[in-house]
Amino acid sequence: MRKTLDFLYDSAAALAALFLVGLLVAVLLSIVSRQLHFNVPGIDAYAGYLMAGSGFLALAHTLKRGEHIRVTLVLGGLPAGARRWLERWATGAGALLAALFAFYSIRLAWQSHAYDDISTGNDATPLWLPQLSMAIGALVFAIAAVDEFVVEWNGRPLKTNAEALRHE
Repeated sequence: MRKTLDFLYDSAAALAALFLVGLLVAVLLSIVSRQLHFNVPGIDAYAGYLMAGSGFLALAHTLKRGEHIRVTLVLGGLPAGARRWLERWATGAGALLAALFAFYSIRLAWQSHAYDDISTGNDATPLWLPQLSMAIGALVFAIAAVDEFVVEWNGRPLKTNAEALRHE
């Protein structure tokens, strides 16, 4: 199961990297098109879609690598038992919020598809297409957050304050 989950997180991160390459191409195309006096309809919107997609798709991988911003000032001053329970509460609350975010992101993409919602720009992109990357990223992030909660509840080795600061 661990290998499957890690593959999921790594795949989402790889897709985020591809979106970043696409963002680079879109920005370069926008710059070149302005310099050569031709228009690529919707290129700025597509660049925005790619940027948002890359951010959402990278969330789970970032969480599992311990790279999300954390405040360890309170944790460092607590005894080990209280620290463990506060970590459990925080990962549980985070997992719940991530699941709600995933649910509403998926619902938004689904509704945009059902109502044939399109962008207001001159490209008239069906909005469910860029929203799909957000929904997938949010879903994978929710899975990672639940994974973190389960790992924490099952007794992740407790880090000392110095170790926590070194990794953040």
